[in-house]
Amino acid sequence: MAVSIIIKRLVKDETMAAQLAPFIVQLRSRATVQPGFLTDQTFSCLDCDGEYLIMSTWHTLEDWNKWMHSQERQTIQHKIDGLLGEKTLYRYYEPVVGGILPRFQSDTGE
Repeated sequence: MAVSIIIKRLVKDETMAAQLAPFIVQLRSRATVQPGFLTDQTFSCLDCDGEYLIMSTWHTLEDWNKWMHSQERQTIQHKIDGLLGEKTLYRYYEPVVGGILPRFQSDTGE
């Protein structure tokens, strides 16, 4: 089943945005040729300046993880995080079929 990766970045000003742009273009162009990549879309927050969300969809979480942990991606991501002054936030989602079926980790380890 396909998975979506939500990537959140906070860009503080236009200078930072200009410096980040080439690295973001590199990530996007290189991601599109990775095995398992399906699509991506970038969103700019309308009520919070500088917040961007990227929704990247992959065939499997394993496909994403191979790209996420590749040396090529890590090198570019390190430059992005250095410019941002903080680590990029990632969240992983899968489609829910047939309604909401919550899945929680047990506090008792069961």
